[in-house]
Amino acid sequence: MKMKILIIPLIIILIGLYSAAYVVDETEQVVITQFGEAIGSAKTEPGLYFKIPIIQNANYFPKNLLEWDGDPGQIPTLDKTFIWVDTFARWKIVDPLTFFQTVSNVLGAQARLDDILDAAVRNFVTSYPLIESVRRSNRKLDTSRILVGQDLKNSPLGTVTMGRKKITEGILNQAQPKVAKYGIKLVDLKIKRLNYVEQVRKSVYARMIAERKQMAEKFRSEGKGEIRKIEGDRDKDLKQITSRAYRTAQEVKGKADAEATHIYAEAYNKDPEFYSFIKTLDTYRKTLDKNSTLVLSTNSDFFKYLKGYELGSGN
Repeated sequence: MKMKILIIPLIIILIGLYSAAYVVDETEQVVITQFGEAIGSAKTEPGLYFKIPIIQNANYFPKNLLEWDGDPGQIPTLDKTFIWVDTFARWKIVDPLTFFQTVSNVLGAQARLDDILDAAVRNFVTSYPLIESVRRSNRKLDTSRILVGQDLKNSPLGTVTMGRKKITEGILNQAQPKVAKYGIKLVDLKIKRLNYVEQVRKSVYARMIAERKQMAEKFRSEGKGEIRKIEGDRDKDLKQITSRAYRTAQEVKGKADAEATHIYAEAYNKDPEFYSFIKTLDTYRKTLDKNSTLVLSTNSDFFKYLKGYELGSGN
């Protein structure tokens, strides 16, 4: 009987100790509440702690990074282009006591983040043209993005002065003080996706198709121009080759004629009278035929080699 009496208090003590002890691991932080009110400082270091059983409760909050995923929304840019913007952020609880006193739990914090971050995203997107949210810098685009030979400064979208990276940084900096009063710190925020709304998408696709056709036509035009240039160079080279060949042929021919003339001259100089006779006969052949009629004096030099020839003599 006495043993039973001793066991009951012992069991009560053990239950009390078990309910009084709580463990905080590396990924958790705890706020102790008494009758719903937070007391003491938050327990952020891992270890074994104790509280008053039944009266006090341990409220656990995560210490690691938490995710916020915004709802995609339709937002107009400064140049009146409506786009769908989808953002996400990473945050963590840095002051669990303030966090508990203001938003109570993670679900309450997510609701506050929805209000703060969605408003900040809308403010920045509406304050800048579309290209600022799309691009990070004025880096030159390849031919699949803009028209060939078209400078980005002359692009219909304009130039980048702020850029997507600075816009996200601005959203983060604007929202950071607003979430700090809830014991929250924003670690990062990014734009996950941008897209045109359905009404604008068709016109954008039509413009893209027109630009691609213009690019194709420009390529064709440049190709035709290159063909004309190659053909012109070919004709020019052909004429130069033909001209050089003709000049070389004429030079060879001139040298050959000069050499022939020199040989003839040397041969005829050995007997000038014979040369005169040959040339006269050649002249007869070229100037006289059966239909030619000449009236010349018998003393003419033209017939000096025929003076001693008797017609019908048979000699």
